[in-house]
Amino acid sequence: MKNITITTNFLVFDAQTELPSEAQILMDKAIAIRKTAYAPYSKFRVGCAILLDNNEVVLGSNQENAAYPSGLCAERVAIFQAGALFPEAKILKMAISATADEKPVVEPIPPCGSCRQSIAEYEIRQEAPIEIFFMGESGPVYQSDSLRNLLPFMFDKKFL
Repeated sequence: MKNITITTNFLVFDAQTELPSEAQILMDKAIAIRKTAYAPYSKFRVGCAILLDNNEVVLGSNQENAAYPSGLCAERVAIFQAGALFPEAKILKMAISATADEKPVVEPIPPCGSCRQSIAEYEIRQEAPIEIFFMGESGPVYQSDSLRNLLPFMFDKKFL
């Protein structure tokens, strides 16, 4: 038997205003788009903005459905939209912001497991890391240099 230690590293910004300007603009778009979330069941609204290497910005908000789990998270809405509209473009950065109708969300909210796997597919396919910034409605912002930092044991096509 042997022990494996995995270390992940994040930059932590005390507030959105401390982000580099490009990331701050992207986060502004994530905050704005989360208002379009269709979240009548969870009352939890998430927005995602993706910057592509062609300078296009693709947006997504969570879209729920009474037949759980038929809805989609904001990250998957945005990443699938990017893949559909700009299949040759690489994803450079993602900004994610979450809020709840019934309580304040002041801790950074990372992508869920399904979203991490979907982001992993794009990161592996493009052979380049995707920088991810995530936050609640206010408070600190975490920055991860790649999805691999959030999901060290990624499952991909090499296992199939």
